[in-house]
Amino acid sequence: MSVNNVQLENKSDSVILPRKDYEVLIEKAEAYDDLMAVSSVKQAIARGEEELIPQEMVDRLLKGDSPIQVWRQYRGLSQQMLAESVGVSQAYIAQLEAGQRQGKPALFKKLAEALSVSVDDLI
Repeated sequence: MSVNNVQLENKSDSVILPRKDYEVLIEKAEAYDDLMAVSSVKQAIARGEEELIPQEMVDRLLKGDSPIQVWRQYRGLSQQMLAESVGVSQAYIAQLEAGQRQGKPALFKKLAEALSVSVDDLI
C-alpha cells in the first residue's frame, strides 16, 4: 500500500487512495470477518451450543432424506426408542420419516428435544 498516495482533504474523515490499495483493504477486512466467524463457531462448539456432523449426514440431508430419520440414526436411536421418548407410536415415526404424515408443531418440538436439535433442523 502506498502511503504517498493517501491525501486528507480539509481535515475531514475522508481518505483518497488508489483502487488497488482499497481492494486490498476490503480483502483483508473480509478475511478478518471470516476469521471472526470461524472463531465464533469454534467457541460455540466448545460450549456445546453447536456440533460438527459428518459429511455423509450432510449429503443425506441435501439429497432429501428425512431429517427425522437422519438425526435419529445419527443419535443411535431406533424408531421405537424415539417414539417412546416423544409419546407416539413407532408406526407414526415411520410415517413421518416416509413423508406419509406431517406432524403437528408440538410434536416437532418434542422430536427436536429428543434428538438434541432445533426444530428447524427437522423441517
